[in-house]
Amino acid sequence: MTAWPPIEVLSVGMVTPVGLTAGATASAIRAGISRVRKSHILDKRLARLFAAFLEEEHLSPLDDALLGGMRSMPVRHQRMLRLASTALQEATQTCNRPPPLLLSLPEPQPWGDSVGGAFLEHLAQQANVTLEIKQSQLFRQGRAGGLVAVERALELLASGRTTQVLVGGVDTYCDAHLLATLDSEDRLKVDGLSDGFVPGEGAAFLLLGTGGEAKRQKRTPLARITSAGTGSEPGHRYSRKPYLGEGLAQAFRVLFERAPPQPPRIRCVYSGLNGESFWTKEWGVAYIRHSQHFEADYRTEHPAEFTGDPGAALGPMMLALASIGISKGYRQGPCLVWCSSDLEERAAVMLRAATH
Repeated sequence: MTAWPPIEVLSVGMVTPVGLTAGATASAIRAGISRVRKSHILDKRLARLFAAFLEEEHLSPLDDALLGGMRSMPVRHQRMLRLASTALQEATQTCNRPPPLLLSLPEPQPWGDSVGGAFLEHLAQQANVTLEIKQSQLFRQGRAGGLVAVERALELLASGRTTQVLVGGVDTYCDAHLLATLDSEDRLKVDGLSDGFVPGEGAAFLLLGTGGEAKRQKRTPLARITSAGTGSEPGHRYSRKPYLGEGLAQAFRVLFERAPPQPPRIRCVYSGLNGESFWTKEWGVAYIRHSQHFEADYRTEHPAEFTGDPGAALGPMMLALASIGISKGYRQGPCLVWCSSDLEERAAVMLRAATH
């Protein structure tokens, strides 16, 4: 496979339960600050659910132009707009032209779509940010969607059709029907049991540019994306097929095949593990098959430990955290970021310091 051209991370933006900006989020997670709390939401045992949700006061109000359509706009759709707007503004502060946005959103649910139509247009209105809508795209693939979007962004940038692309993700589990469904499946963390995840929420965006774009703008890139890979897991969580962990191993294989020749070994892993033991099998399979690409003492980061599981925002959030860590020198690259969705999507991305 042909290696990708160098792609720079120009800027990032985040809103998470531990910080309302990218810098605040990175500092809080580095310091080990957690926003996981017992909420006022009761589970099927009438015990209070663990959760990591933002207080209402920290969410921007819905734009006046969108208020008239609230009745036709799902509640989760509204909350995601409010979560994403300031993170999008932060990531695009220095944009000199409208970029396309490749946005990761939750996977569709059997009982109906909790994200209504025109989400991109609504987000641009809510954030007061001009986007290149015609080249923009939604990735309804949950946790792995943001990393799948990175692969598409690399293709767009390599094609020369644009020199800048926004990649992002937004999601929230603050939805009564969704929480009740996950609770009925015994997937949520409860007292006395270690197997389960904490529902969270958040938004994260990265502005990516072709090699040299930061220099042309008289800026210093945060990091450089050197490779990406995706895979498909036939035996995913809701499949009847055997779960063999093939999808993530496939994503790793593609990523390492596309990496530049003789890349240094991975020194830090930002892991998509969220507290559910289900995902550890595929991580084990993927690592064992590709262990020659990892340093023996590689570091592992689990951001969901502090923010709860932010769903479709997890991939972009970890990419942004890795980029900040690399740029500030407290994370050593190359960094590998990986995520797995509830359904078949699996994806991984590799980052290095921009000077290498």
